[in-house]
Amino acid sequence: MDEIFKQLLAEIGEQYDKTEGYLVYDLLKSVALALNTKAGRLDEIESLLDVENMTYPLLDIFVKQRKGIERNLATYSKGTVLVTGNGTINTGDLFETPSGVQFESKEKKSIAGTGQVSVQARIAGPTGNVPAQMISQMPVTIPGITAVTNPEPTKDGYEEESNDSLRERYYIAVRTPPTSANIYHYLSWAKEISGVGAVKVFPLERGENTVEVVIIDQERKPASGSLVAKVQEHIDPGSEGLGNGEAPIGAKCFVISASGLDINVTASVTRSSDYTDLEVLANIQISITEYLKSIAFTFDYVSYARIGEAILNSPGVEDYSGLLLNGAADNLIVGKKEVAVLGAVSIG
Repeated sequence: MDEIFKQLLAEIGEQYDKTEGYLVYDLLKSVALALNTKAGRLDEIESLLDVENMTYPLLDIFVKQRKGIERNLATYSKGTVLVTGNGTINTGDLFETPSGVQFESKEKKSIAGTGQVSVQARIAGPTGNVPAQMISQMPVTIPGITAVTNPEPTKDGYEEESNDSLRERYYIAVRTPPTSANIYHYLSWAKEISGVGAVKVFPLERGENTVEVVIIDQERKPASGSLVAKVQEHIDPGSEGLGNGEAPIGAKCFVISASGLDINVTASVTRSSDYTDLEVLANIQISITEYLKSIAFTFDYVSYARIGEAILNSPGVEDYSGLLLNGAADNLIVGKKEVAVLGAVSIG
């Protein structure tokens, strides 16, 4: 503000008294305060002209207006429950886990003894992805139905696309424009599907006029069959090259999931007395998982040194020794159609 005030005073002729306490001084002081506030606001607005500083909703408006790209919404986890009893399950009937994650029936079905019912989480996002045998309760009694469980995990509940992911898709469109079904077009098409985390495109992988698209999910793990099917349907239904999806006529696209490469970790860990063995193990698993997510589809190896760093930076770890990755004290190569995922962790 002082600099603005000095500039204002300099513009006033010397025939006026500009000393403190006189009218000109006081008026210009007030103007300087107002202009200083406006200047701060202008700095904020200027910073928002850089897409790197944008978040929801400005980022969404910006990328949609310029490239027609829209944020992928959160998805609902789906699965099947095994119902026991004699009665009728109606669409919308509720089942839940002991922790209160609720699912609703997506169909009406008569049950005589046992029967399978398709369900969907009531809240979108990964909280609906629960392990097998966890859906065991009915918050509202269903006449004649005595028990429920889920034989398989529920899956495909994904978070809303992050600002970083949306920004990345915008950069792809600007810096490597998708056009005429080039590689970047297939990359862009695949990432338009909610739940897709990263993509690799392999032209002519299965012969002339073929494209193979390899995907992983939002958690940087192998994609589920249903997610693969959604991407396949979007780009080239049935891999027939008939132009019924985004891909042009004659281009047969084959969408597959990356294979998971289990990274089994063994090390001797010295833990802090403030943590239990189970707490340290959980922290190490989280730390290594975050590292593996950061390199998925980006690096072609798992760094032995970075795994060691992840262990050492885990809360509760004071030191470690004897680190082995899949039985060896060395980096691990990740295939071009593989994604590294955490396997067993032993911290004896």
